[in-house]
Amino acid sequence: MSTLSRKAAIVGIGATEFSKASGRSELQLSVEAVRHALADCGLTVADVDGLTTFTMDTSSEIAVARELGMKEMRFFSRINYGGGAACATVQQAAMAVATGVADVVVCYRGFNERSESRFGQFSLAAATQVNTNGLDNAWSYPMGLGTPAATVAMQATRYLHEYGATSRDFGAVAVADRRHAANNPHAFFYGKPITIEDHQASRMIVDPLHLLDCCQESDGAVALVVVSAERAADLPQTPAYVAAAAQGSGADQYVMTSYYRDDIGIPEMGVVGRELWRQSGLGPADMRMGILYDHFTPYVLMQLEELGFCGRGEAPGFVADGRIEVDGAFPLNTHGGQLGEAYIHGMNGIAEGVRQIRGSSVNPVDDVEHLVVTAGTGVPTSGLVLSR
Repeated sequence: MSTLSRKAAIVGIGATEFSKASGRSELQLSVEAVRHALADCGLTVADVDGLTTFTMDTSSEIAVARELGMKEMRFFSRINYGGGAACATVQQAAMAVATGVADVVVCYRGFNERSESRFGQFSLAAATQVNTNGLDNAWSYPMGLGTPAATVAMQATRYLHEYGATSRDFGAVAVADRRHAANNPHAFFYGKPITIEDHQASRMIVDPLHLLDCCQESDGAVALVVVSAERAADLPQTPAYVAAAAQGSGADQYVMTSYYRDDIGIPEMGVVGRELWRQSGLGPADMRMGILYDHFTPYVLMQLEELGFCGRGEAPGFVADGRIEVDGAFPLNTHGGQLGEAYIHGMNGIAEGVRQIRGSSVNPVDDVEHLVVTAGTGVPTSGLVLSR
């Protein structure tokens, strides 16, 4: 059993509205989300002594601290690899408060991904960044393989070939997400469910990915407040205890371009899963539901297999017949996911996990004692087990 298990808890969640044109800076968005998260748990800026975010976030910890009016900061950190950082920000915060390095750490992520920097378009910056990730991308981007959808399509095609899956199997994820988003007033696609026929009729982005297999580009911010388990007991909200927090990278790992590996799966998520079960002393059978990173639908199926919810190639059957919808046997992404609510690099999924533990989700799942949350796939990644 990990010494970190249940030593920390998420006690506050906050967010801005999710839109396609926020009308304010990414720094403003992050500060707003942090203030909302602190108000949610009855803490103030004066209580905060730590901040953590993504390396990709444009708002530095000291800038957020200045705008909040923080006096001093004892802990700050950043996690690499895009969306793979989401759950690792909570891991960093949990380790800090569990060891006494800090008392109150806020994890944040804010961006204008639609109105300012379009994540879904071809990115010259990705291939020219001055680090080895830029060097890696320089092999494929000049050949036209320069969007997230294009890289995911490579692995999705291989999955279809190896296991006899179909595009409709991917569509089951999109349909479930949009059903959940339709009930969520904060979701961009509130009141707009889709059918599998809608999914199949949506235009092709990169074969075999349809438009409705691809997540949104969103403006917005999310923040999470993490404190020690002892302090959590004195705060007003039901704590979501961090039963496990893990990072993972597989052999021959790249950022979004690991599709040449002999292993057709996403072994980095297998590393995360094994570590989550080891730390928590729990397993897939103990999870009532999941929040699985859904920037593209094929990776949701692969995650179910890597985490041990089903065998290799069995995920199409696992997600069939409404099994992953809110009234199914294993609900997924009850906020609407990144396809239906917003794409805030997975941070909004962690917030939904907290709401399910509290019992305040708009799509509540009965008897949630434990749930699994994952971060970005196709990259070095991270995950959490949250417990009541």
